[in-house]
Amino acid sequence: MSRTRILDGGMSRELLRLGAELKQPEWSALALINSPDIVREVHKEFIAAGSEVITTNSYALVPFHIGEDRFQKKGAALIRLAGRLAREAADSTTDRKVLVAGSLPPIFGSYEPQNFQPERVQGYLEVLVENLAPFVDIWLGETLSLIAEGEAVRQAVAGSGKSFWISFTLADDEADIESSEPKLRSGESVEDAASWAASSGAEAFLFNCSKPEVMREAVETAAETFRKMDAQIEIGVYANAFEGEQGASAANEGLHDTRDDLNDDAYSRFACSWAEAGATIIGGCCGIGAAHIHRLGKTLSR
Repeated sequence: MSRTRILDGGMSRELLRLGAELKQPEWSALALINSPDIVREVHKEFIAAGSEVITTNSYALVPFHIGEDRFQKKGAALIRLAGRLAREAADSTTDRKVLVAGSLPPIFGSYEPQNFQPERVQGYLEVLVENLAPFVDIWLGETLSLIAEGEAVRQAVAGSGKSFWISFTLADDEADIESSEPKLRSGESVEDAASWAASSGAEAFLFNCSKPEVMREAVETAAETFRKMDAQIEIGVYANAFEGEQGASAANEGLHDTRDDLNDDAYSRFACSWAEAGATIIGGCCGIGAAHIHRLGKTLSR
């Protein structure tokens, strides 16, 4: 088994735990506006827990969350702040090198593949890329629901000189958990997404913001696809802890409940399963905190 790189976990619940105010529709962007020091502190807590890659708090810095007018007037400054806070936290670490991943979210809403607008997407991604670029080591297109969103990220970062990772969110309702054919929330197959990733130039192909139960099948499918194509690309996972079915829920309708059964021990067992299936980059998404990351890092290191 190859050595596993440890990502951070979900930003929003950790912001809440440390006292930041979060409300919709701004969500984690509100912490950048009102309490940026807490954003920096969350980054530091994940680093202390063992994260080797931390992600900028830029996920909600899109019109879907902060509104078109605020994005046009203040978006660039907030994006630069998100990048700077992550960079400061990474650079304050003296015992090892910590990388900063620049979060490039789905521009038109999480879990909303039907809202993708190819004619408009580059204008927004350009603002994110330009203002995060001075602070990040790699690009992370994350929680993408359809292959076209991944291709938009590839195009947006093509001239940046930095490597990029692509992470898709998976369909994870009960029927999807029982299915042996994993698919994106768009309905596209993981095999097709992996085939696209293998030809995209991406350094890593990940799955995030879905239930842990659907991840292993997706990792196995991706690994088999890459073997057939003789593609050298890392596979990663960072699942969420959401309770219930998410496919019909809009991302900015409120605070999703999290599962009581997914403690740090349970999550680390899932992480071991993903590593056995071929994942070499593992962390957590919504509801997975610093304690989970600490535990999974210790477990995987053994």
